[in-house]
Amino acid sequence: MGGMLLVVILSGCGLNVPADPDGTLDSVRGGTLQVGISPNGEFTVVGDDDTYSGSEVALIEGFAEELGADIEWTVGSEETLVRGLEDDRIDVVIAGLTDATPWVEKTGVTRPYREATADDRSTQKLVMLVPIGENAFISELETFLSEAAGESE
Repeated sequence: MGGMLLVVILSGCGLNVPADPDGTLDSVRGGTLQVGISPNGEFTVVGDDDTYSGSEVALIEGFAEELGADIEWTVGSEETLVRGLEDDRIDVVIAGLTDATPWVEKTGVTRPYREATADDRSTQKLVMLVPIGENAFISELETFLSEAAGESE
C-alpha cells in the first residue's frame, strides 16, 4: 500500500518510475539502438560481410523495430563491449550470455528470458547486458523479451 502511494505521489511530481538517469530509453526510441555483439554459436553469428544472425540478433531486431529504432552494431569481445556499456557507447550486449555471467558487477543484467541446453547437458538461463541504472530501458527490454518468449512457446 505504501509503495503504491509513493508511485502515485512521484507520478504527480512529473517523475517517471522506473527512470533512466542517462535517458537510454528516450534516446533509443525513434533513434538508434547501439548493440554490442560477440559471436557465440546459434545465439549471435557475425558474418564475414558485416551481416548478423542468430536467435538473439532476431530478438534485438524485433526490439529495435518496436521502438522505431535503427541498429548500430559493434562487434567485439565481451570485455570490450562491457567497457562500451560503462562508457555509454553501447545500449545492450548480446553474446549468448548466461545468468552466471562474470559481468554482473559491472553491468545491468536482464532477467533470464530463455533456457538453453549447454554442451554438458546442463540447463542455462540466457540474459543480456545493459548499462547499470537504466531501469526504464531494462524494463522495456525485459517486457519485450517476456512477450517474445510467450510467442515462441
